[in-house]
Amino acid sequence: MEQRPGAGRPVSIRVIAGRCRGRRLRTLPGTALRPTPGVVRETLFNWLAADIIGARVLDLFAGSGALGLEALSRGAGAVVFVEKNPRHRQILAENVAACGAAQAQIVGADALAFLRDCGQSFDLILADPPFHQGWPARLAPLLFGGRCLAGKAMIYLESAAAEQWPPEALPKGWSPYRSGHCGDSHYALFQRLAEERTHG
Repeated sequence: MEQRPGAGRPVSIRVIAGRCRGRRLRTLPGTALRPTPGVVRETLFNWLAADIIGARVLDLFAGSGALGLEALSRGAGAVVFVEKNPRHRQILAENVAACGAAQAQIVGADALAFLRDCGQSFDLILADPPFHQGWPARLAPLLFGGRCLAGKAMIYLESAAAEQWPPEALPKGWSPYRSGHCGDSHYALFQRLAEERTHG
């Protein structure tokens, strides 16, 4: 979840589908956070379809938890939320409690530090870092080359257009699955190729 400069106001967001459908999620007053728009969340989870059922999910830069809570609402097995800012973590914890998300774990850590020390594997990694700060380039070596990926993992990245990973920059065995944009937010889902998914 991106935080932009300048004064902002709380953004009203709701869980779109699943057992927590319609649940309003809190955001932090007085900041200019940019939660993933509802239309983008709906598109992403339509792409994932049944793959989200039972999946272990990592939500980096979790903010209000909109992405990870949508995953839990739609049947994910567990979600680890990583959020460094303590004020955002407090709101995140309230949203998790409101959704009755017992399968959620909140970690107060820097995303890079978490990935470096990661002792878990995930089926889906959601990354919505602040825009225009070079985060996708910093994340790529630890995401694609780290220990956090299960054999059939997929990675979602939301960023400015210039920061998206182009196909030629992806490691061997990975390819774009779907992509789109909403305003200045560009988003893409990446997957391992069939052979890598079989032997990964």
